[in-house]
Amino acid sequence: MADSALASGQRISAREAYLRASNYYRTAEFFLHGNVHDPRILTTWENSRMTFWQAAQLMDTPVEQINIPYEGTFLTGYFYKVDHSNKPRPTLIIHGGYDSTGEELYLGGAAAAIQRGYNCLTFEGPGQGSAIRLQQLPFRPDWEHVVTPVVDYACTRSEIDPNRIALMGISFGGYLAPRAAAYEHRLAACIANDGLFTFRFSEMGKPFMEANEKKDPLPQDFEDVIIKIMNQHSGIRWAIENGMFTFQASTLMELVQKTEPYSLAGIAEQIICPTLICEAEADHFFAGQPQRLYDALTCPKTYMKFTAEDGAEEHCHFGALLLFNYRLFEWLDQTLHIHE
Repeated sequence: MADSALASGQRISAREAYLRASNYYRTAEFFLHGNVHDPRILTTWENSRMTFWQAAQLMDTPVEQINIPYEGTFLTGYFYKVDHSNKPRPTLIIHGGYDSTGEELYLGGAAAAIQRGYNCLTFEGPGQGSAIRLQQLPFRPDWEHVVTPVVDYACTRSEIDPNRIALMGISFGGYLAPRAAAYEHRLAACIANDGLFTFRFSEMGKPFMEANEKKDPLPQDFEDVIIKIMNQHSGIRWAIENGMFTFQASTLMELVQKTEPYSLAGIAEQIICPTLICEAEADHFFAGQPQRLYDALTCPKTYMKFTAEDGAEEHCHFGALLLFNYRLFEWLDQTLHIHE
């Protein structure tokens, strides 16, 4: 459809169809990570990236593919500008989480930002997008070492106001972004969508262990119980398989060990910028976690709960993104003094 529309000069229809194609490829690749050697992972993901870039070149505002210097290599991203001027503007940096690609971040926040006068820089860090698929860079808990090079890069751009840079992390990014903000103090604001205080598989596995009368499980007990549950619940199977893919763990116990450092205990208190903690009322992944993070903060802080009454109760409010954007940018405009 996109190719046909483009050939007949229907730019907007072509753009919309390329975006749909990109998202269909993304969601197809999403479920392939149980076999890290499956050749469809790269081909399907590359199709998602290719069709997104075809859409980006048909957008009404400038979009640039960027490479951000990072520890002898680079991180891939996109820079979305409000217009072709070099006017310094407030800028929202967005990264995803446990299963993210850079392309999904356009509809996950970038489009809303540029409509409201913000430039937007999105990127894929270790464990995400091209970093894990092409460079085999797994997640790392000290995310400040990822975000600081991104802020360094942002400060080289004349279109970015260095005093009004905000950072938003989505899903597992709700741990990563606050972790970075604890050490990267050039950020003017931080958004955790949704807030996450710990991301330890040992904690998340406790209810399953107790349900199977394994209060002090041995490693083999843990693996036996989790494998049994994976065979019964496709969602849990996906979560484990994706974790082994993005953390580069070869066994369940290795995955558990690799997630142990992911806690903001003793770290959240070091955040100094205004911070927004979001909660989805019916979040099936991180129930209770946003409140734990909010309670640990000593910086200026805001708690924003999204409910079933809003139609926004699910993980990261994907059932009501327009409402989320309304409330997010109302807070961000006030925090960065946009209209004063």
